[in-house]
Amino acid sequence: MYIDTHAHLNFDPFIRDPQPYIDRALQAGVTRMIVPAADLASSEKAVALAERYEGVFAAVGVHPQDAAAVPDNYLSLLASMLDHPKVCAVGEVGLDYYRRYAPRDVQMRVFREQAELARSLGYPLIIHNREADDDTFSLLEDLAYFNVQFHCFGGDAAYARNVIERGALVSFTGVITFSQKAREVARTLPPEKLMIETDCPWMAPVPYRGKPNEPAYVVEVAAAFAEIFGRSVEDIAALTTATAERFFRLSQT
Repeated sequence: MYIDTHAHLNFDPFIRDPQPYIDRALQAGVTRMIVPAADLASSEKAVALAERYEGVFAAVGVHPQDAAAVPDNYLSLLASMLDHPKVCAVGEVGLDYYRRYAPRDVQMRVFREQAELARSLGYPLIIHNREADDDTFSLLEDLAYFNVQFHCFGGDAAYARNVIERGALVSFTGVITFSQKAREVARTLPPEKLMIETDCPWMAPVPYRGKPNEPAYVVEVAAAFAEIFGRSVEDIAALTTATAERFFRLSQT
């Protein structure tokens, strides 16, 4: 049994007809999928998918690419969605200094506001961090809130260990099936602090590179972990599933 902790089923091509993708995921043993959002509209779509499918759970939030476009009442709208029993996290939120979607001060403000919302309501936080290691860490340390998942981790081993030591978790995508750097970073970390994800429709693993990614392919990420840590795929599946259940509180849902 696997949990894909980051699957954008609320995006194209999935949202037009999610059933075949969910069916293939279930056939592959992926019994639960976390659908994160990028803005208010995709947050609503994630909640709608969670209502429709038993194994789907939603996260709601505003990605840094949309930070400059949030309405004044966006936090109250997110808070109302967090009342839904199948919403399990705030995300994905954070900072992106690579593409400069919005000015840094705007990204920081919106990130901080959502992190404070998650902390105040006791929800875990799904972090998007691209070329913003220092500011991301500084903000979380300032809030003393590390109940977070560093999704699609692309940093170095020292940064990963630093956030893990403060209670955060790290997840890897299909990149770990072909990136030696990602494999070397993962090898230095405790496997019980890791989760698996697809970040679909992007980041397809070997042997699906060049094709749209989907939740069924998260088993390839687990297989890469098994190779890296010298454990069976069954052990990795059980370990990462238990970690995701605790983090997203799925066993209580």
